[in-house]
Amino acid sequence: MREITYTEAVREAMSEAMRENPDVFLMGEDIGVYGGAFGVSRGMVEEFGEERVRSTPISESAIAGASVGAAMTGMRPIFEIQFSDFVTIALDQIVNQAAKIHYMYGGKAQIPLVMRTPGGSGTGAAAQHSQSLENWTAHIPGLKVVQPATAYDAKGLLHAAIEDNNPVMFYEHKLCYRTSSDVPEGKYVIPLGVADIKHAGDDITIVATGIMVHKALEAAKQLAELNISVEVVDPRTLVPLDKQTIIDSVIKTGKAVVVTESVKRSGFSAELASVIVENESFDFLDAPVIRLAGKEVPIPYQPELEKLAVPQVEDIVEACVELMKGRE
Repeated sequence: MREITYTEAVREAMSEAMRENPDVFLMGEDIGVYGGAFGVSRGMVEEFGEERVRSTPISESAIAGASVGAAMTGMRPIFEIQFSDFVTIALDQIVNQAAKIHYMYGGKAQIPLVMRTPGGSGTGAAAQHSQSLENWTAHIPGLKVVQPATAYDAKGLLHAAIEDNNPVMFYEHKLCYRTSSDVPEGKYVIPLGVADIKHAGDDITIVATGIMVHKALEAAKQLAELNISVEVVDPRTLVPLDKQTIIDSVIKTGKAVVVTESVKRSGFSAELASVIVENESFDFLDAPVIRLAGKEVPIPYQPELEKLAVPQVEDIVEACVELMKGRE
């Protein structure tokens, strides 16, 4: 199977969907000739034209509002927010309109839209362009939230998101754009709400989201050299959340570490930990659940401080080693 980048996988999914369904279109800032802030839509305007690849004014609220209106009238818009930090500007349209219209209209209106947005730290983009805010939209009833870590998952999940009749928030970590994996040619769909075991193990379960999946996998390699067998579970979608895969893994290992980049306080790591302790997996725990997450600081610009603000591979390794020591 061929290997392509995460960026190419997202572009392929959008292009395949647009070829298949004339109701699908893309809009956002600089997505046309420029190809988007991270080059994800590069070349698409040449194929589909400016009517279906629409470069917009710099107004996230207008982009989101236009998408909601288009979705209500039968279109299937994909709109790109250039940095996930700027979801803050579009929250009224996303939270008060997109998430609620289907409910408030008694099911007579559907909002089949996808918001794509790059998030996370690691690129030196500083405090206003490096946040992980996926927990905000995961909190809102009526929104589905996707956070793929690999190129394979990004393509399959984006197809599922585009075909869904509900608003889907699709978070793409900036550092994931550079990663590659085996991706089939042609369309395939990964259902929303199905987690994936990225690495099987017996001693500790690591539940990781987004770029932290890659860090957890690297930590698993290092821990294997210490004879610690780690199972890495990637939820892939935060809403709907595949709780059973997490529960089953913890029942098998008896220990759990949860790793997210979003700030620990009120972050999604707490939701993942609650899944473990509020279900049958609690009876199988032989140590408290450990949460690794972002520090309660704005993301610094300085590279070394930026690394300190979010969990790194060495933090995951250290947490797992201490967890094993505590159970010897």
